[in-house]
Amino acid sequence: MNAEHTLIALGTIVRREVMRILRIWTQTLLPPAITVTLYFIIFGSLIGRRIGEIAPGISYIEYIAPGLIMMSVIQNAYGNITSSFFGAKFQRFVEEMLVSPMPSWTILAGYISGAVLRGFMVGVIVLGISLFFTKIHLYHPLVTLSTFVLAATIFGMLGFINAIFARKFDDIAIIPTFVLTPLTYLGGVFYNVAQLPSPWKEISHLNPILYMVSAFRYGLLGISDINLAWAYAVMLAFVLALGAFCLSLLQRGVGLRS
Repeated sequence: MNAEHTLIALGTIVRREVMRILRIWTQTLLPPAITVTLYFIIFGSLIGRRIGEIAPGISYIEYIAPGLIMMSVIQNAYGNITSSFFGAKFQRFVEEMLVSPMPSWTILAGYISGAVLRGFMVGVIVLGISLFFTKIHLYHPLVTLSTFVLAATIFGMLGFINAIFARKFDDIAIIPTFVLTPLTYLGGVFYNVAQLPSPWKEISHLNPILYMVSAFRYGLLGISDINLAWAYAVMLAFVLALGAFCLSLLQRGVGLRS
């Protein structure tokens, strides 16, 4: 399969993913907007007034805004690929892609691109909503963009793995409910990890979402709970390890071939 045909195949998968997101926008784009609005009203406006500044010159609502954006990106990138790829398994057209001359990396890249694009759409919506409650200063655009791409890619791959091993629709809800949601809430979205007592401060550093939220907060506000170099090292390590694992699963047809 030459490069031109590979690009056509990749573009077809990405286009299908985008059309799916837009076709069911009331399920893919609207719920995150409603949820994050409630977070801003309850945690930002009501509770935030009592907390005051959480960092010098940074109000509580400003502090949690980057975390809420990243939380929405992570959850939607993960959710998009689990539902989409499991649907492909359920309808059995993923087997047609596997027996085609299309390389495995093209299938993975297509679905990951769909997850990243949904994360981007949701991120833009949540960013727009946040501007009604607080001011966002984009201090480091490259850090903000690269952190978003890496985080959405990581959780897109994790969603891909979940979809591969899932055998029924209930299986794709287990990880988000019992793993993803607790890690997100304990990832420094609503509080400064540096203020935690031991051993909770040290335990929090085992949470990969902490590094993503902190790097994204640095891009938007110029402050971070975590050393930026460590944050990028953790995110890049996850991308490489998960990418290799996903490709291995695809090439061996684990959970895909009946």
